[in-house]
Amino acid sequence: MADFLLFALGAFVFVQLCYYFYFFTRLAFYSKGANYDNELPGVTVLVCAWNERDNLTELIPLLDAQEYPEYEVILLDDRSDDGSEEFIRQNIFQWKHIRYIRINDQFDHVTPKKYALTVGMKQAKYPIALMTDADCRPSSNHWITAMTSRVSHDKDIVLGFSPYIKQPGLLNWFIRCETFYTAVQYLSFALAGFTYMGVGRNILYKRSVFFANKGFYTHKHVFGGDDDIFLNEVSTSSNTTISIEEDSFVYSVPKTTWKTWYKQKQRHMSVSMFYKMRNKILLGLLSGAHVAVWMAGITILLVGLLTKDIYLLQGLGIVFAARWFIQWFLLIVINLKLDKTVEWFSFLFMDFALFVYYVVFGFLTFTKRKLRKSWN
Repeated sequence: MADFLLFALGAFVFVQLCYYFYFFTRLAFYSKGANYDNELPGVTVLVCAWNERDNLTELIPLLDAQEYPEYEVILLDDRSDDGSEEFIRQNIFQWKHIRYIRINDQFDHVTPKKYALTVGMKQAKYPIALMTDADCRPSSNHWITAMTSRVSHDKDIVLGFSPYIKQPGLLNWFIRCETFYTAVQYLSFALAGFTYMGVGRNILYKRSVFFANKGFYTHKHVFGGDDDIFLNEVSTSSNTTISIEEDSFVYSVPKTTWKTWYKQKQRHMSVSMFYKMRNKILLGLLSGAHVAVWMAGITILLVGLLTKDIYLLQGLGIVFAARWFIQWFLLIVINLKLDKTVEWFSFLFMDFALFVYYVVFGFLTFTKRKLRKSWN
């Protein structure tokens, strides 16, 4: 019995470590910077907003102050009734790079944000589209440069990183943990040629890719997925790269209540069903191994304590210690590249918190999977 339990634990840990060594080491030791010697193409920044006046008052000046030779910012205002239109029209003449498009129409066959983005893509002047959200803040005036300089003749898509602003409280800590670990996955997978998602808060691609794919046509009715479902369709093993320079980061305002955060995660869960089967399997194995390691570990701990089996407890300690050391080392290295999103000393707590998260949301995925029908 003891040997079987330890064998099972070792097998699950082995699966996890395969991901760490094959995928995550690529990000941990990634050092390729942007090529600023390339001629920088014109860029259209697209920002969709729905009742975001307060955020736009902060974001617009930051976008207008970007130091880039040729760019425009299109604000796509989707039927806002919070004074956004009045604010923009009153101030637009003082901004050099800002264009404003008011979206007054809504259609049953396409979701509002995807319709707004499609309008923006058609109205854009430049061949490169760079997306962010109204509640985001570029880390520097070189954000556009840092993202666009990674584009080349064979790299059509650039995935950026969007950390959440640090605030006190357990919810903020967990949001940062989950965001960090998600970034570790999608950035590492992209480097390995298995791109499956990006974040709409900081993503760039050539407009030609958008139109060649007929935009969001295949999932135009699905709320969400303008970033991950779209990338599942258009990314290949070689046309996607990443940008993790500090200048390329875009900070986002996190949810402040568990209820609003849960609604946000519901939307993310609802679109994962549209991923390619390959991506579903890879992600399912990773999260499944994570859960299995903890389930096996807890089982071994209880059995060892009840039977006073020192051999079993020692084996548990050795396996978990080795796993944590490898995990801790790689995540610390990656964390240094990703703005120290999570405090290094909390990685062990993060590991357990993610186990609970996977169990809870895995259960909800099979019992309450419904498509979201709202913007945020």
